[in-house]
Parts: sequence; C-alpha cells; structure tokens
Amino acid sequence: MKLRISPSVAQAIGGPLISALARTWRVETVHEERWRPLYEARQPHLFMCWHECLLPLLWRHRRQSIVIVVSEARDGQYLADFAGRLGYRLVRGSSSRGATRALLGAVRELKAGRVVAFTPDGPRGPRRELKPGVVAAAQRGGGTIVPLHASTDRAWRLRSWDRFVVPKPFARVRVTYGVPFTVTPGQAGIEAGCRVANAALDELTRTAGWHDEADVMPTG
Repeated sequence: MKLRISPSVAQAIGGPLISALARTWRVETVHEERWRPLYEARQPHLFMCWHECLLPLLWRHRRQSIVIVVSEARDGQYLADFAGRLGYRLVRGSSSRGATRALLGAVRELKAGRVVAFTPDGPRGPRRELKPGVVAAAQRGGGTIVPLHASTDRAWRLRSWDRFVVPKPFARVRVTYGVPFTVTPGQAGIEAGCRVANAALDELTRTAGWHDEADVMPTG
C-alpha cells in the first residue's frame, strides 16, 4: 500500500476517518465455528490472510489483544498506527526487512499463548504469493494456523501492488474462516504447510461470494 502523506498526518486524520467509515460496514461471518473454539480455549494461533483484505479484518477482530506483524517500511507505519488505535499489539519486521526479528517475535508471542496475525504476501508482494514465514512461525511456536479472507459487495481498491481493499460506506463485508491446521516438524513440515496454506487461501478467495472487482481509488 503506497501513500504519499506523512504517517503523522495519516494518524491524525486518516485513522478517525477510517474508523468512522468502518462503523457503517455491515459485517457478517462464515464458518466462524472453525475459529471460535481456539479463541475460547485461549489456544495460541495465527490468523493468515492476503494483504489486500487486511483493513476489514483489522476492524472485525479489534480489541482482541491480537499481535500483528507489520513492515518496518514507511507504508507499514500507516497500518501500525491504525492497528494500534484498534487495540492490536505490534511485532516489527517483514520478509524484506527485519525478517528474523519478526519471526522470533511471532514465535515468542505464540509460546506465550497469544494470537498473531500474518499477511504472507506482504509487505511488497507479489500479490497473493505466499512466503513461508507464517508456516515457520506456527511450526516453531506451536500455533494453529487459521486462514481467513474478507470480501465485500462494493469497495475501492488502491493503485498498489496488492490492490488494497477499502470497503465503501455501508458495504456488506463477509469474513470467511478456513479450516485450521497445524504444521508438522522439519523441512517437510514447512513444505507441506505452505501447500496447505496456499490451497486454503486460494479456496477462500475463490468462494468469497462477490466478484473480485472494485472501483480504483487513486493514491496520489
């Protein structure tokens, strides 16, 4: 997501505006029963979603003390500030910058029994191309991976590598939970986990329920 305004301006103006917009969304969930037992039992798990649908998912799971892995790049600061407003805790790093620190931080949070959120194609893409960090973190931290996806009946998309989704006012937002899975030990476990993760996200995207198109929102 590429914006040409300073993080301080985005925090002061953009955060309240996005929150006001999000309050108009009509959010529904599909197969929440797949995730709810993990949450109620306080079992460590990882949410895994494509970067493009992060905004409505941040709104859906606000105030749940989730730890989110965010980029050290400037663009990551916009999401970090907004996520902080919604009660998320942050682990800094990404596949391109601070990857080792991010992985260690995520593993530490999982071992402490917390929930971590990953966008495995972030922060710079390619779009919908999974990197293995989320699988490695689940394996080392003993967490269950929960795939999820958000779709909407009307939205803007930014002119960014991920075509970042911003649902329009009063949009219907559908959050769909995939089948949770664990990662077995060793390199074979990583490879198998990546295959399962890719298949799960592809299935959620394919069966989202709304056409994957939207009006383009210029980023300046």
